[in-house]
Amino acid sequence: MEEDCFATQLIYGDGQFNRDGLECLIKKVNLADYGLSYAVVAIVGPQSSGKSTLLNHLFETNFREMDAYRGRSQTTKGIWIAKCIGIEPCTIALDLEGTDSGERGEDDTTFEKQSALFALAISDIVLINMWCHDIGREQAANKPLLKTVFQVMMRLFSPRKTTLLFVIRDKTKTPFEFLEPILREDIQKIWHAVPKPHGHENTHLSEFFNVEVVALSSYEEKEEKFKEEVAQLRQRFMHSISPGGLAGDRRGVVSASGFSFSAQQIWKDIKENKDLDLPAHKVMVATFRCEEIAGEKLAQLTLDEGWLALEKAVESGPIPGFGKKLSSILERYLSEYDSETIYFDEGVRNVKRKQLESKALDFLHPAYITMVGHLHSKALENFKTGVENWLEEGEGFAALVRACKEYCILEFDQGCADAFVQLAGWDASKIKEKLQRDIDAHASSFCSAKLSDLIVNYERQLSTALTEPLESLLESGERDTWTSIRKLLKRETEAALLEFLSAVAGFELDKADITAMEQKIRDYARNVVERKAREEAGKVLIRMKNRFSMVFNYGCDSIPRVWTAGKEDIKTITKEARSASLKLLSVIAAIRLDEKPDKIEKILFSSLMDGTTAPLASTTWEEVPSKDTLLTPVRCKSLWKQFKAETENNVTRALSYQKACRRKNNWVPPMWAIVAMIVLGFSELMLQLR
Repeated sequence: MEEDCFATQLIYGDGQFNRDGLECLIKKVNLADYGLSYAVVAIVGPQSSGKSTLLNHLFETNFREMDAYRGRSQTTKGIWIAKCIGIEPCTIALDLEGTDSGERGEDDTTFEKQSALFALAISDIVLINMWCHDIGREQAANKPLLKTVFQVMMRLFSPRKTTLLFVIRDKTKTPFEFLEPILREDIQKIWHAVPKPHGHENTHLSEFFNVEVVALSSYEEKEEKFKEEVAQLRQRFMHSISPGGLAGDRRGVVSASGFSFSAQQIWKDIKENKDLDLPAHKVMVATFRCEEIAGEKLAQLTLDEGWLALEKAVESGPIPGFGKKLSSILERYLSEYDSETIYFDEGVRNVKRKQLESKALDFLHPAYITMVGHLHSKALENFKTGVENWLEEGEGFAALVRACKEYCILEFDQGCADAFVQLAGWDASKIKEKLQRDIDAHASSFCSAKLSDLIVNYERQLSTALTEPLESLLESGERDTWTSIRKLLKRETEAALLEFLSAVAGFELDKADITAMEQKIRDYARNVVERKAREEAGKVLIRMKNRFSMVFNYGCDSIPRVWTAGKEDIKTITKEARSASLKLLSVIAAIRLDEKPDKIEKILFSSLMDGTTAPLASTTWEEVPSKDTLLTPVRCKSLWKQFKAETENNVTRALSYQKACRRKNNWVPPMWAIVAMIVLGFSELMLQLR
């Protein structure tokens, strides 16, 4: 199957640019894949000078040709474009509308100049088709064309260097060696005559153009000779952009992928009658295409299957090799961007690459944050589990926390290194700092909980050790009760503190913290005593009655008293029992843990037992702080009164029973009963009585 040249009208006769047609041709010939390895050839010349015919024979295109039998008239309108068949590298041909067109009129040279400028701006080689008989003639048809070419060239700011290939058509018997110098002289004259901008008055033609000349036989009269010469000329277009080729020293080439946009913008500027700043135009094309390619790569990245799978997987937990996987995905699209923009302006493509990197990294960053978040959670959880498990093995708490923290931070660092994306340089230091704070906070909380448990444990131990002995001591109500309580408190507190300090040694606490905890345990022990004392104070009346009953009803040897004997001094016993009960009341009346003497017992006895002092009417005891007062003087008086009332019945019953026994013991039988018992005996007497 023969290769198609895909000839398409690029610019219509009315100046309208066929954007869709150009895009279609570019896709069909895969022009965008050629980078800078492509060439553009244009042909200009008078109308009906055989331009399309030359291109078709030279490049195997199929541009429309003039039918000689219908007369010389305009065949090509506007500008046509096609791919040259069999030419390497890829070469694009432009067939321009003929100059001095009768159809457009003598004065309408606007499109002629516009198309010439367009050809010079985008072409590497411009074929100038001219008649042999016009060489050396002052009124030659090619002179206006050359003036047009040179004039429009002045509108190109820092133009690309273009090869002008003059094709002399229908050569005569005059030797080519004579024709070429004459043509070159005409070209120089026209060049010097063209007005030049400031700074370019003495600029040589060679700075703008490479001038080449070739002569061809008449196509109509010597067709075979024409075809043979065209075939030879065709060979000069092979590798035309290589060093030494027709366009070997070209400059300012636009990458093939930006050719369409570049052509559109150049024609737009020409139509708006703007001077063409080709370097700026090249930057504009590079900016447009690099942005376009960057956008394509970013869109492809967001839909990449590998990325979507990685993004989904990282939501569930940490991914081994996360950094390498993410870097591979990112670098693939950046590499594609580099390869597709390699022929555009370096400054522009680097700027757009940075922007692409930035946008891509912004898009990928949440997945990295999720990954590092998993590493944070995992490290923190491992710390919590490790501390609890290792603590059961008896390790010192502070040393354990340090070792476990060091291990978990190292684990986090290793995970971050695995998740590191070289190109991004993302910093996980803030998350690491948060991990350290979270670990320290948990360690502090865990330490506080453990210390709290220890303190509670030793407080419970103290409570158990103190409660029963305290109850016994307070119930006894002896003179040395509080001395014994103080000794008990000191002994049990010191024992508990000794064990506690040994238990917290591994926590490596500050001296101030240890002192505070010691004081807390001491205060707790003291509170146990005070609480028990207040509890006993609430039961003092019952205790007093029990004490009274014990002393009143039992002797020193704990043998119950027998009121029938008549030997018991109930009054004295009552006084002793009341004294014992009052002594119990004096013991319970105040807390005495500070070894300060007081006069509570003396005051109670002198007021309640002896009646030698004024009745108790105060709410405080001398030399006893209110916080240590359990029973006020007024309360003691009230309790004593109630006590006496509730125990008086015991005394009364005892006295009554004793009197009854005495009366019974004093009764003697009648005399006759005594005589009868003597005579008859007790048994017979009883029988007689019955």
